Amino acid sequence: MISCTGLTKVYGKSSRKALDSVTFRITGKGIFVLIGRNGSGKTTMVRILSTELEPTSGTVTIDGVNVVENPAEIRNRIAIVPQEARTINWMTPMQTAFSYLLWRGFSRTEAKQRASNALEDLGMGKYAHSLNRTLSGGMKRKVLVATVLASEADIVFLDEPTTGLDPISRREFWEILRRTSANRFVFLTTHYLEEAEALADEIGILDVGRMVRIGTLQSLRKSIDFNFSLRIPVGQQFSMPRVERGEVFHSKEETHILTVEEEAYNISRELAKSGTRFTINPVSLEDIFFYLIGGADNMAGTVGGEDDGC
Repeated sequence: MISCTGLTKVYGKSSRKALDSVTFRITGKGIFVLIGRNGSGKTTMVRILSTELEPTSGTVTIDGVNVVENPAEIRNRIAIVPQEARTINWMTPMQTAFSYLLWRGFSRTEAKQRASNALEDLGMGKYAHSLNRTLSGGMKRKVLVATVLASEADIVFLDEPTTGLDPISRREFWEILRRTSANRFVFLTTHYLEEAEALADEIGILDVGRMVRIGTLQSLRKSIDFNFSLRIPVGQQFSMPRVERGEVFHSKEETHILTVEEEAYNISRELAKSGTRFTINPVSLEDIFFYLIGGADNMAGTVGGEDDGC
């Protein structure tokens, strides 16, 4: 159980709060994914939970243990790949993982076996004895992730671990995380919304230091009242259908409509009759995110209900 109550962090003498009275509780099972825009406070949250940074105020506990008052107890149970983490250029991937596991108390034999297995799982086996400085940025990231996954940590914090990975490597990494989450808790931050949708057992949406929503994908869908998304690319001459109940957003690329099932049917029928190109899908995490976070800046109009206050 991870619990935060009134968690606030202010850096230096600045009046801007990186985290602003954040309160939530998660069960610590499977994969929890924290999403938000750059500067929303995701990295600050991870640093506090992993005992790297003290909050300005508020309380954080993991299984009832206060992370500020008892950091050593927490550190024995966690492993972390910070966003700013870098490999040591003159070491190899094997040396990186092996030395980390020795530091955590594994015997030389077990550390070597665990390091080898983790590197193989992440497709880095053939590079195990290459110098880190010869690897690409994405491969270096894999080395760091393999290093912490090789440990027996109950809780693994990964701050944007797939940044720099190509799409194939990213999906291979997702499968490894799914296997990992069967017997430990993974706390992941990412700016890839499809990654969050594919992996998360529970999702938190953080914006300007505040937790906007937290829950399963299904519960997040229910929280916005709309279950269908229509997207109309720009560059077409068409008459905008009347939207009785929904949200309409405009951007340089498209007109985006969030609405209910019956309304979606009526709108799509009118668009199809006029020969307008469009897509229609069930509401995705991307739709939810932009509705809660980005939508307020681009919203053309709200109809059929009151403003959600986001």
